[in-house]
Amino acid sequence: MSVIAIENLNKSFGAFNAVDNLNLTTEDGEFVVLVGPSGCGKTTTMRMIAGLEGSTSGSISIDGEDVTEQTPSERDVAMVFQNYALYPHLTVFENMAFCLKVRKWPKEKIDAQVRKTAKALDIESLLERKPSALSGGQRQRVALGRAIVREPRVFLMDEPLSNLDAKLRIEMRAEIVKLCRRLKITTFYVTHDQLEALTMGHRIVVMRGGVAQQIDTPQNIYDTPVNKFVAGFIGSPPMNFINAAIDNGALAGRGFTLIPSGAVSDALRARTGTIIAGVRPEHLTPLVGDAGGNVGTIKGRIELIEPLGSQVMIQISVGNELISAQFERGPDIEVGRDVVLVHRPNSVHAFDSASERSVLAPAN
Repeated sequence: MSVIAIENLNKSFGAFNAVDNLNLTTEDGEFVVLVGPSGCGKTTTMRMIAGLEGSTSGSISIDGEDVTEQTPSERDVAMVFQNYALYPHLTVFENMAFCLKVRKWPKEKIDAQVRKTAKALDIESLLERKPSALSGGQRQRVALGRAIVREPRVFLMDEPLSNLDAKLRIEMRAEIVKLCRRLKITTFYVTHDQLEALTMGHRIVVMRGGVAQQIDTPQNIYDTPVNKFVAGFIGSPPMNFINAAIDNGALAGRGFTLIPSGAVSDALRARTGTIIAGVRPEHLTPLVGDAGGNVGTIKGRIELIEPLGSQVMIQISVGNELISAQFERGPDIEVGRDVVLVHRPNSVHAFDSASERSVLAPAN
């Protein structure tokens, strides 16, 4: 188990800043997910932690020891790659034992350690096979086993599930989380999939353009995003955004009136002009009965219906905007019909039109 401290970490390629002033300190045994679109700096950050990429400035420490200038082997970290990186001419046993042989472990200790790890990953029956005789999920388990077998101080996983089909990804996601919790090894996990980030991480680092936009727990990032980018990137389906006028703490526009929570409403009372309103599709439902005077509503015409089994996703036109809503299936949902949606209490977000920061976020 280890504590990783990253201080003022920067990486530049000429005039391009791949990672810009990253600061992060993990808890012992914490599972940290780096998430963001392609080119945001998450893999570069991972490679600097591993020692595969040098930093332009800043420092990386493991358990209080500055490892910024150390080689990968001196840092005692293990990395799991997207493409598995297994030796095709070696058996599963030999792949897992390779790093232990390099470290000159006794043969008996290697055998015991490999078999113990294989049992934990449920791949004992595969030890004599070669990678070409394995499925994608089995290869991924072997790649994990090769990293685990030497009991490193830190796990680094770079999009390890991206080559798997959807069903297997869900299964392996759960397996990785359970495994890391059982081993209690500090883990950094890189993904572009925000659903993986929400379901796996103790904390999430949302990155954009090399800058960490928000570092927080999955629930806090979902509930209180600091800016429009985080709000739109985290959550599936993505948050709706619509330009609105501030009206005595409420948000109004053509066809809609949104009633924010007390904290958002109070922040808006000190402002004038327009704001970017945000509300998640899963927080919108069709109005049943009278809305009353203190309920926010969105009125529009249904343009598209996407069946999702027990639920439906609809798109409605509201003025010149398209808004998505996701809720349980009902008999009155038809394309071309007018519909009135109400939002869940305390579900409305507001972002500054110029900076796109949440009105509740502290000043930079």
